[in-house]
Amino acid sequence: MACVNDFRLRFGRRELVPIVIGGMGVDISATALALEGARLGGIGHISDAMVHTVSDRRYDTRFVSQKAKLYKHNAASSDKSKVLFDLGRLAEATHNHVGRTMEAKRGEGLIFINCMEKLTMNAPRETLRVRLRSALDAGIDGITLSAGLHLGSFALLEDHPRFRDAKLGIIVSSLRALQLFLRKNARLRRLPDYVIVEGPLAGGHLGFGMDWAQFDLRSIVAEVEQYLKAEALDIPLIPAGGIFTGGDAVSYLEAGAAAVQVATRFTVTRECGLPDPVKQEYFSATEEDIEVNMISPTGYPMRMLKGSPAIGAGNRPNCEAYGYLLDGNGNCAYITAYNREVLAHPGAKKISVRDKTCLCTAMRNFECWTCGHYTYRLKDTTRRLADGSFELLDAEHVFRDYQFSTGQNIALPAQAEAKVSVG
Repeated sequence: MACVNDFRLRFGRRELVPIVIGGMGVDISATALALEGARLGGIGHISDAMVHTVSDRRYDTRFVSQKAKLYKHNAASSDKSKVLFDLGRLAEATHNHVGRTMEAKRGEGLIFINCMEKLTMNAPRETLRVRLRSALDAGIDGITLSAGLHLGSFALLEDHPRFRDAKLGIIVSSLRALQLFLRKNARLRRLPDYVIVEGPLAGGHLGFGMDWAQFDLRSIVAEVEQYLKAEALDIPLIPAGGIFTGGDAVSYLEAGAAAVQVATRFTVTRECGLPDPVKQEYFSATEEDIEVNMISPTGYPMRMLKGSPAIGAGNRPNCEAYGYLLDGNGNCAYITAYNREVLAHPGAKKISVRDKTCLCTAMRNFECWTCGHYTYRLKDTTRRLADGSFELLDAEHVFRDYQFSTGQNIALPAQAEAKVSVG
């Protein structure tokens, strides 16, 4: 019976283990997790979501507090149009995150950065340009374009010296999205190096409507593959979303996929950036604890645990410190919802906003527990400890299980490792 290790992802002469660890923000796909993916011969992702926060947390910078201090006078105002990011500091934060990660890289694998177009930051084109170009300047191996159509993203890079040698790919959830991207960028004569096809069982934001359950990853992958063959386009396809076992991965590789992208099983590893108590929430989750809702101010459906503290929270918008989802006019759907509730409950010390969440604050505080569809199966991948908690896993253990397991088998951690409880 075949295993993932029987296949290789090929980029020119480079051959990689065909396992891509997805780029979960904010700092969930942490540097340590990405480094393990690369060390083991695959691809690890970091994310540039809220990169100032990541830099402050990991490299002792003060970008968030500096911005908050600069715009302190605006904190009580509902008009956020003048709350702008300093592009020089944005570049510096990106250099810190990417550069230090690349300096620590070992092994034959690659490290990519996930770049969300929906992080509009009150200046969509300008901030996206800095994020993309700074990542290339800092030596990232590749960029995965996500959370948007990215119709103009290649154009922001076309004069960069690494535009044609860095690996550039895009996440799509439909053939139409890919066709739009290819059509828009045809004049640049630069195809994406890979296409990640993300299905409806993925974690976090979904590229579908609330009718997501009517779609199927295998059908979308087959449709995209058929199109690429008809157009004689040799672009590696990487399915993502709901690939929980090595056997799941093999079924896609045998059907012609170049690699698979996986993430859910890595959320409960020691190297993942989630706090340990949150990892225990993931382990404990049942299928009934998972929902797809519309509380994200991005407008995308989002899969998450029903017990997430972000649901119903009434955080005062803190755009002066964060503001990553402000559109080009300084608006955010959460601000609108928050102001509506304030008007409806004058004098209330605490309000609840049920239909939207302040995603910046929630993600920064690890209170938005986004998750994949199969999160409820995580408890079957480890051992229960004497105190009732679940043993955290090493990223290498999970990676090797994908790489070498066959069928639907899942390797539990060695019995001798089941010693330490998580607080």
